[in-house]
Amino acid sequence: MTDLRTALGEAVTAAFAAEGVAGSNIRVTASDRPDLADFQSNGALAAAKSVGANPRDLAASVAARLTDDPRLASVEVAGPGFINLKVSDAALAARAGEAAADADHGGASTVATPRKVLIDYAGPNVAKPMHVGHLRSSIIGESLKRLFRFRGDAVWGDAHFGDWGFQMGLLIVACADEGKADAFMAEGDGPFPADSPVTLDDLERLYPQAAGKAKEDPAFRDRARKATAELQAGRAGYRALWAHFVAVSRTALEREFGALGVTFDLWNGESDADPRMAEMIAHLESTGLLVEDDGARVVHVAGPGETRKKKLADGSVIEAPSPPPLLVISSEGSAMYGTTDLATILDRKHAIGPDLILYVVDERQAEHFEQVFRAARLAGYAADGMLEHLGFGTMNGPDGKPFKTRAGGVLKLHDLISMAVDKARERLHEARLGDDLPTEEFEAIAHKVAVAALKFADLSNARTTSYVFDLDRFMSFEGKTGPYLLYQAVRIKSLLRKAADQGAVLGAIVVAEPAERDLALTLDAFDQAVSDAYDKRMPHLIAEHAYRLAQSFSKFYAACPVLVAPDEATKASRLTLSKAALDQLEIALDLLGIETPDRM
Repeated sequence: MTDLRTALGEAVTAAFAAEGVAGSNIRVTASDRPDLADFQSNGALAAAKSVGANPRDLAASVAARLTDDPRLASVEVAGPGFINLKVSDAALAARAGEAAADADHGGASTVATPRKVLIDYAGPNVAKPMHVGHLRSSIIGESLKRLFRFRGDAVWGDAHFGDWGFQMGLLIVACADEGKADAFMAEGDGPFPADSPVTLDDLERLYPQAAGKAKEDPAFRDRARKATAELQAGRAGYRALWAHFVAVSRTALEREFGALGVTFDLWNGESDADPRMAEMIAHLESTGLLVEDDGARVVHVAGPGETRKKKLADGSVIEAPSPPPLLVISSEGSAMYGTTDLATILDRKHAIGPDLILYVVDERQAEHFEQVFRAARLAGYAADGMLEHLGFGTMNGPDGKPFKTRAGGVLKLHDLISMAVDKARERLHEARLGDDLPTEEFEAIAHKVAVAALKFADLSNARTTSYVFDLDRFMSFEGKTGPYLLYQAVRIKSLLRKAADQGAVLGAIVVAEPAERDLALTLDAFDQAVSDAYDKRMPHLIAEHAYRLAQSFSKFYAACPVLVAPDEATKASRLTLSKAALDQLEIALDLLGIETPDRM
């Protein structure tokens, strides 16, 4: 199913070719002046220069070749050589009809060659409650997973559970010191208790205490490092205790992710790469990539002679390798963060064989991923272009710094969601929405409004930018917000229910009024929005389209009466346009991870 911009682009390219001109600069775009045309091509300006022709004369020749195209109502040359294209009402109606008939995809196309894609996002950790710092990764990653799957790829979303690093040693030692894990401290193969000796509250209390103590007490830190190494080496009691840490943490995490509508196909942790570790280390050794460095073992990932300027603590600047070596084995013998990431790539290669792995992780981790990706390519674990780090900006407070609580601490994600739901209830009551609904249904709607507000506020911004958290603005039912989009969807659903009650039926789309043209053009633009969001890994392009579609429908609804249309054919046409708008809006919102209620 081809959108109008693409189809007209092919026609314009063919017309230029017939004039003896070909080139990549010949494109068709949405018009800068929608009052004059629907689409435009500026290709004559560059093309004429390449062949020594007058741009306006070339544009006139190309326009003449397009005048008989039945899809075009008019073709005009403007200025120094712009070609303005206005689509015929019949072509718009036909394209809108295609979108209306395609309830699953709303007129959007799928990829020609599907790929295996794994998306690594969220990155929760054992013993650490989810906080606002996890929000963007979770929301963006979930949207990308849905988008890539929608386009036809086979997609796996992986939480990549942080369950294998130094924090595990800290927790083991902290539990031992409190006498909570005596049965797990014994040497040997067990058996060990099946019931967890710790609760989530215990873990949330013990971890920060242990992390703080490790900074001040070298002996405690050394014990934790030793416990980490023994855990990774397979000590049975430590493994049994660690399994309880993981199970208790995952239960809480699934609750938080569930509240956000975020799901995973894989709950693999860093530990799942451990069986690959010996194989990987042996391979890195045999290829000469793993080398000694001051008691540790590293992989040098910078190219020969590749340097960058590095500022030292004393203010002096030196030339240093760029990027720094990847630390694989610490001087204490423990696997490091980069080690498990590298082994995870190897494990994913064997288990899934992905064509593409996307890492949705804070932009501040860019250097780490550059190191890991380079090491993976050097070792032959990944082909060029297979690994991508999709960095993102931060969610900030009014001061422009990463969002904190009023007391200056990190806000738990559970508390943030609760705040949003409370605000949603307040706004619904203010707008007198849902007052007549049963309490259970009202609460479900409030939760959907809250999640829509949080997700749309995030995803309406380009992934790479930061934004300021403003719950009052996010929760408005007016303007560019999630609640506004939900309200528009609910309004269309109400319209369609009333039409059904009256016995009205859908019919063939006829485009005549300006608002009908605008809505049909907006429906057509969905394919390009989806394609661009997919290619650029930018969900905000879907959010932009959803907002434009809601605005376009609102104008259509005001200008073109539906239930009191002048005749049955017009009513049937406008009902079909309304249904197409609803279907596409709900598809777009679903790609953002936003669920619409049936009523408010």
